[in-house]
Amino acid sequence: MNTVSLGEDLGIEASAELKERLAAHLEAPAVELDGTAVRRVHTASMQVLCAFFRSRHQHGRSTGLAGASEPLREAARLLGLSAQLGLPPTSNEQAQQQSVENAA
Repeated sequence: MNTVSLGEDLGIEASAELKERLAAHLEAPAVELDGTAVRRVHTASMQVLCAFFRSRHQHGRSTGLAGASEPLREAARLLGLSAQLGLPPTSNEQAQQQSVENAA
């Protein structure tokens, strides 16, 4: 399995480089992304990550997020992308989901 570090900066300036770095792993049977060092996140980089996960999923390839820093988790939560990135929901997200289900 390939492990790819996302680094510290996923700002908008880093999104093109992130796309190129991840493209090198599109064909690998299994890839784990290490997001433990991420300190800065921009929506553009989140879009790159989602596209990477989606493309690999469409081709039946395994992709995971081995670790996620708090800024990465929070960005995913705010954008509603936790599930797409394979992040478990926080207890707050679970409570909100339960509340929505109970209302229905």
